[in-house]
Amino acid sequence: MLLELDDCQLVLVDYQTKLMPVIAHADEVLARALLLARAAQALGVPAWGTEQNPQRLGPNAPELLALCQQTFSKMHFSACESGLIDALRPPERPAPKPAGNARSLPRHLQKPAAAPAPERQTVLIAGCEAHVCLLQTALGLLEREFDVWVVTDACGSRRERDRDAAFDRLAHNGVELVTSEMVLFEWLQHCEHPRFRELLALIK
Repeated sequence: MLLELDDCQLVLVDYQTKLMPVIAHADEVLARALLLARAAQALGVPAWGTEQNPQRLGPNAPELLALCQQTFSKMHFSACESGLIDALRPPERPAPKPAGNARSLPRHLQKPAAAPAPERQTVLIAGCEAHVCLLQTALGLLEREFDVWVVTDACGSRRERDRDAAFDRLAHNGVELVTSEMVLFEWLQHCEHPRFRELLALIK
């Protein structure tokens, strides 16, 4: 199963100025997050950010903040407890009332309208720390019936063992594990895409 560009949203979790210095391979992790965010912007994929207790851990890296449509402050480790879910799945519009007539079914016999699925069902997520906020957010999104893909090379923890354990647990729960280049080339689909050269330059 390949990613479909028009079905994707991107969530970037807690790349914060006071947290990143203690993350293993922090420069590469942040560089991969920026690659994803720039590609998302170029291709029209909505990108959202989160910050854990920003008064203590500082804001996200400024270049990343600029690429996100909105960044949500949170105190829970899972970003699903912030306003993120409302951004990923906007509130339903009220269904129009059926025109009444003598032959209309009584209310108790009418079938309730099925809740519409979000316009973009697939959430690509990356962030820090992989075994805490990233993990809990990804599992929370699964519980809310999103298709969740974790971009592994844009994730980090202080200890690599914790990061790897998070990936094992996520995969066991049905999360797809990918890399940032997998994402970009699946979004593009072919080398004749009008943004192919632009994104190729980002990769190189």
